[in-house]
Amino acid sequence: MKDTPKTAWNPRRLDVRAFAQAAASLQDEEPLSAFPRVQAEAALDGGATLTPVRWRAQGEMRPAASGGTPDVWLHLQADARVPLICQRCLAPVDTPLTVDRWFRFVADEATAEAQDDDCDEDLLALEPKPDLHDVLEDELLMELPLVPMHDTCPEPVSLRTAGAGDAPEAAAPRKNPFAELAKLKK
Repeated sequence: MKDTPKTAWNPRRLDVRAFAQAAASLQDEEPLSAFPRVQAEAALDGGATLTPVRWRAQGEMRPAASGGTPDVWLHLQADARVPLICQRCLAPVDTPLTVDRWFRFVADEATAEAQDDDCDEDLLALEPKPDLHDVLEDELLMELPLVPMHDTCPEPVSLRTAGAGDAPEAAAPRKNPFAELAKLKK
């Protein structure tokens, strides 16, 4: 893990205020297995190659809108490629996930809840100290497509029903359901 010189930052329990005051940054490249909830969504067959998740976090202090104490901000970026199942052809599709999100930190959960409806940015609480991996994993999960699909499937998609490939048998004439009702009416 690469970090700001002279300071070691713990991404599992990040002191975001000190991180932002130092205008610090962290970046790393980790295996997908470090993010178990994202890995659980992946189509992991024997042939799938997993690319690492590359991420970067940058802290920043910005003047507060009210003019008081500066606000604590965190810029989180990540790139990953996750094999998912194409819902059209049912083959694996390599799906790129990109996170580029800013978070403003407030004192606690109650403050975040109170301000959430009135602001456009994502709010998180300073306490308890956030686990950067959990925040990153949440963001990667939100980037997963609802219906993963190839732009163009590698094999033509055959839309057949069961037995459609069988030789057609002599089809019995279909009965009209209304004719049957008419018989009952008599």
